[in-house]
This record gives sequence, structure tokens and C-alpha cells, in this order.
Amino acid sequence: MQNHCYCGSAKLYQDCCRPFLHGLAVAATPEQLMRSRYSAYAQGNFGEYLLATWFPPMATDLTVASLSEKTHDWCDLAILDSGKSGDSGWVEFKADFRTPDGIDSLHERSVFTRINTKWFYVGGEIK
Repeated sequence: MQNHCYCGSAKLYQDCCRPFLHGLAVAATPEQLMRSRYSAYAQGNFGEYLLATWFPPMATDLTVASLSEKTHDWCDLAILDSGKSGDSGWVEFKADFRTPDGIDSLHERSVFTRINTKWFYVGGEIK
């Protein structure tokens, strides 16, 4: 296990995203959920968590198996902006991943919704 969290928070993994990924805690903010989802993708094999935190109407074509696949070598996450208003939230981020030719990045503004006390990823706009 890695010492620092995959999400780049500078916290130890065990004190940051691990409790979310292992069902020991629920993200209190859209940013916490986004960071934990990034950590899930960075490690792979967390398809159940990813599917459980996806807004159900938007996840109809997704499977645990496909979400568990590690398709990118994620290497850096930068949160550019985040916030919430009532039961809606957003996180704008840039995530870098390694390719055979070097480093590429994904820049997205993700949208989240809260149902009762649980945040869900709805989708995102690629920048």
C-alpha cells in the first residue's frame, strides 16, 4: 500500500480515500467523492465502489467488471475548483496519466447530486 493518497491530498491513504473505498465512510462533499473515485480508478479493481457512487439513472450501461479495469496509469490530480449549493455540487479537475508517448491529461468539470446524505457522480463536461 502506498503511504500518501492517490488523490494528491497530501494525506495518508488510510486517512483519506481508503475509508470511502472500503465502505467505512461516506463522502461528505463532492470533492471528497471525486477524490475517492479518482483513487478507485488509479488503483483499479474498485468497480463496485465506482458503480455505487454513480447517479443510478446515468449508470445504466455500466458494469462492475468494466469499471474495475485499470485502463490508464493515473499519476497526478489537481483540483481547480469545487463547490456545492444545496443538493448540487461540482468539481473541476485536471488528471494526468502516462501514455507510451509521455503524459496526457483529462480536464473535466464533474457534476454531483446529493440524495438524502449521499453524494453521487452524475457526469462531466470535458474541457
